[in-house]
Amino acid sequence: MDSVCKTDEKIAALLSPLPTLQQQEYFNKLITSRRCNGIEVKLNETIGKGVYVNSEFQEDELILKDQILVGIQHSSNKVDCLVCSFCFRFVGSIEKQIGRKLYFKNLGVSGCCDGDSSESGEDECVKYNGNEEQCGGSSSSHNTLPEGVVSSLMNGEMALPYTDMFPLPSPLSCPGGCQEAFYCSESCAEADWESSHSLLCTGEKSESNSREALGEFIKHANDTNDIFLLAAKAIAFTILRYRKLKAEHVDKKAKQSEPKQSLLLEAWKPVSIGYKRRWWDCIALPDDVDLSDEGAFRMQIKNLACTSLELLKTAIFDKECEARIQPLHFEYDLYIVSTS
Repeated sequence: MDSVCKTDEKIAALLSPLPTLQQQEYFNKLITSRRCNGIEVKLNETIGKGVYVNSEFQEDELILKDQILVGIQHSSNKVDCLVCSFCFRFVGSIEKQIGRKLYFKNLGVSGCCDGDSSESGEDECVKYNGNEEQCGGSSSSHNTLPEGVVSSLMNGEMALPYTDMFPLPSPLSCPGGCQEAFYCSESCAEADWESSHSLLCTGEKSESNSREALGEFIKHANDTNDIFLLAAKAIAFTILRYRKLKAEHVDKKAKQSEPKQSLLLEAWKPVSIGYKRRWWDCIALPDDVDLSDEGAFRMQIKNLACTSLELLKTAIFDKECEARIQPLHFEYDLYIVSTS
């Protein structure tokens, strides 16, 4: 693993911030593309980036609307609520949300929002199939509703008072056929597929190299830290964006071919703009780890990231992309950026 995780001057250069002028040009172009009038991004070496207004706005006027670059719902939170996998809007119905929550509770599966305060001071946890993870709510016994009532809530046979005042979009299944992703609209399903999910889908229409390898990666992330799922989404986003930029460049039939390495770095730019520090450097030291053991702790989570990356490479990397990014350890750099 050391050969994968080694750092050198090339990595340091790749992770160094873009020059201020290039960052400013990026944000100016982003604001223009979003058709946002009256605002601008300014960079300050002391306080960092900030969004400023340069005109007056009316009350309740929409100032800025943008989409999440990459985002995921925590695995434990999926027990608590059903949301769109792209925009994270609640989907289904209030009855379905409540019925689904009760169904999981009857199975002994609880999420982060469950549990009462523990008087004994014991660690609060999530239980899933008998496994416990430190989270935010202590386990406790609850009375269960009859199975028929729960089923009626989930399938829409039972209506609760006033819920018709809060309609939710019907959940749409993943176009790739996996059972993990649901969407509030066709547009969200299409956008997620094109931006990252086509490579990370475990369904029959997945465009990953190996659904089996992808399953191993997901299992490793769920067993260790689901931040790796977010990192995978950032990498998939970059790979797919690179392919799109490459296709557009070919269509233009430019006389002077732009280096494909430059296209890859351009695809990575949205992620690199937000990069701050390596994940294992900025993660907080757990309370149960002594300061004298901090070095060993950070090496341990660094190795976790390396193992996760190797699994992901088998699942989604293509030969061309890997060949072009290997000389600069690009895949490793992107991964440690994505987990930051």
